[in-house]
Amino acid sequence: MAQYKIAWLPGDGIGIDVMNIARSVLDALEFDAEYPHGDIGWEFWRTEGNPLPERTLELLRNTDCALFGAITSMPKEEAQEALIPELKDSGLVYSSPIVRLRQEFNLHTNLRPCKAFDGNPLNLRDDIDLVVFRENTEGLYVGIEFHPLPAELMDVLTRNHPKMRRFGDVPLDDIAMSTRIITRNGARSIATQAFEYAKTHGYKTVTVVEKPNVLRETSGLMVRTARKVARDYPGIDLWEANIDAMCMWLVKNPQQYGVLVAGNMFGDIISDLCAQLVGGLGFAASGNIGDRYAVFEPTHGSAPKYTGQNKVNPMAMLLTTKLMLDWLGEDDRARRLETAIARVIREGDARTYDMGGGATTTEVGEAIVRRLS
Repeated sequence: MAQYKIAWLPGDGIGIDVMNIARSVLDALEFDAEYPHGDIGWEFWRTEGNPLPERTLELLRNTDCALFGAITSMPKEEAQEALIPELKDSGLVYSSPIVRLRQEFNLHTNLRPCKAFDGNPLNLRDDIDLVVFRENTEGLYVGIEFHPLPAELMDVLTRNHPKMRRFGDVPLDDIAMSTRIITRNGARSIATQAFEYAKTHGYKTVTVVEKPNVLRETSGLMVRTARKVARDYPGIDLWEANIDAMCMWLVKNPQQYGVLVAGNMFGDIISDLCAQLVGGLGFAASGNIGDRYAVFEPTHGSAPKYTGQNKVNPMAMLLTTKLMLDWLGEDDRARRLETAIARVIREGDARTYDMGGGATTTEVGEAIVRRLS
């Protein structure tokens, strides 16, 4: 029997291509696992009305963790139009599979390291080493939205908050509302994990990135909670930054920062910004981590226009695989993989189009495998 059981979720588009490279690298590392396949993505939405079928959730419940490629996602109207004729009038509403996975398995922490590898021509600077901790199950992405706004909800909001009265003359069908929910436990958990990571890996600062001067209650709770957590880590400084200013400072002086922590949407924004500082989404790895389960995914999406062309950069997928090995306690294999990745980037012989080269996805994977050997 294999030591691990890894749910294998290629998804759509280039997800399939980069997952094939991940498998070749895991085999080269002699990683002892079996990889049961899980159905997820656009084709299952289109033909079944569910991009994350129940059979896939059941599969995940019987595995150690999941490695996930990419999925296609579209806005509400386009998603409805894509359904097969038999499903178009069934009242189905598309929802993000990855968001559902985060909520279903309480994957409360999104971890996104953004490190500049020596020799990467896409680095803004060569001394960038950022790690974003993004709260993963609350905030604006919790999915509690309304359109049209129910009359009873409008009545309750108007009676409890005077600022809602300015919308009193707006037809309810002309109002769409999303809720931003922050809990003290969620804020404490993500802040604690950020500080623990900084302590373990030798970072001197944790920066909480919010907007408490405007979002006084939700961002205010995040910042106040981070301040309390910081008291338990006297050797690490807590810095505070507004999301808009932080975007500016990350472009100007990214080398001054280490660990960043934020709520769901702000964390999403700065993690993509940080990824671009070190090469773009072709280098953007992430882990969705809970207390007992984790789903690891690159953040570049399915890039349908490149499907089957064997040209995209697999580094994000391989760095994601490294995060999975870290989480499983496979420290030596994780170290070997990162060393091989760093060497291929530094030597520059196998570069995909985004890095100015002509290597295929497969050729980059083969280069990594040779370094592992």
